[in-house]
Amino acid sequence: MSHGRKLAVIGLGYVGLPVAVAFGRQGTPVIGFDIDPARVAELKSGRDRTREVEPHDLAHPSLRFTSDPAALKTADFFMVTVPTPIDQARRPDLTALLRASQTVGQALKKGDIVVYESTVYPGATEEDCVPTLQQASGLVGGRDFTVGYSPERINPGDKAHRFETIKKIVAGQDARTLEIVAAVYGSVVTAGLHRAPSIKVAEAAKVIENAQRDLNIAFMNELSAIFHELGIDTKDVLAAAGTKWNFLNFTPGLVGGHCIGVDPYYLTYRAQKAGYHPDVILAGRRINDSIGLRVARECLRRLMKAGTRTGRVTVLGLTFKENVVDIRNSQVADIVRELQSFGVDVQVQDPHADPAAALEEYGVTLQQDLAPADAVILAVAHDSYRTAGWPLITRLLQDSRGLVMDVKGALETREKPADIELWRL
Repeated sequence: MSHGRKLAVIGLGYVGLPVAVAFGRQGTPVIGFDIDPARVAELKSGRDRTREVEPHDLAHPSLRFTSDPAALKTADFFMVTVPTPIDQARRPDLTALLRASQTVGQALKKGDIVVYESTVYPGATEEDCVPTLQQASGLVGGRDFTVGYSPERINPGDKAHRFETIKKIVAGQDARTLEIVAAVYGSVVTAGLHRAPSIKVAEAAKVIENAQRDLNIAFMNELSAIFHELGIDTKDVLAAAGTKWNFLNFTPGLVGGHCIGVDPYYLTYRAQKAGYHPDVILAGRRINDSIGLRVARECLRRLMKAGTRTGRVTVLGLTFKENVVDIRNSQVADIVRELQSFGVDVQVQDPHADPAAALEEYGVTLQQDLAPADAVILAVAHDSYRTAGWPLITRLLQDSRGLVMDVKGALETREKPADIELWRL
């Protein structure tokens, strides 16, 4: 509470809600704002559909959830945590960010500070958001109010690395603002702070964190394609190479979600705008964006070779990664669509994904009762699937035999039944 600021968090999704709860848990009064009244009502009732926050934390008296923009006028320190996706052409979509800036701008007063946590390209905070804040408020940025940037590092489903226990990058428009931003975040973040020398540096740091992971996974995915051509199991190769002390532990797989598959496009967009064509980053994106199609086509090729009996494929998992409810940018949808385009009867199951969201986002109807299939694609290695193992997989196959596509290599190869053909990235 030593910072003395009155806090508001704008956007109560996977990023904003944990931020608001972290401050509220310390007894700091926090206004949690979201434009969706249904989301606000849900949180007030003690339920979080993302399953990132426990009900008792939502009930903390320091937290106030609202969808009324007028409530923001009592705050003087705003943290903007809205999504920053890409559009159909894979260009940055700042619609939600600029709308949030307009909402905050209407509540701004002299002396207020606005901190952005949303992923953006270098320069967006000062070049795109500040003009919107000025227009909505009638105030002058840098004189009447200032801005900061502190990139989110929330990892959905990760119970070990939480908001408070992840080192926080902080940046400010000027030295005074930086110290205030550091004091606010430092009041709850126990892992320490890194003071970036400028907002642009902090913005750039965020996009390269995920671009680096994207490229490393793309390398693994390309190795997988090469090793399949050579008749070598990729996981066996990585296990051998991993005995070297400085070999990086990455594996091939589907790259989806709201960060790794999106953030690199923010950097490439800004690079191209500056006149530089980023060959390596875009090559990695092309590889990773193709993996869903590769899995589907390999499944089709093997089914055709074997001669299908039912023309049915079961896909296990739809979320973008294990043990979360988040289906944003899930590449599993690419697998499903490609199979369906060839007339395959695809049935999808996921114990974590919300059925209504799956239907709305991808037109996928999640199923509980699964008919026997020619092939099972273990697309997302949820703990429940790993625990059930081969007995589950064989039960889902027609006559307990057929094709199994183990995308993440979650099944133990030594336990594979003899009548099953196994493929994995």
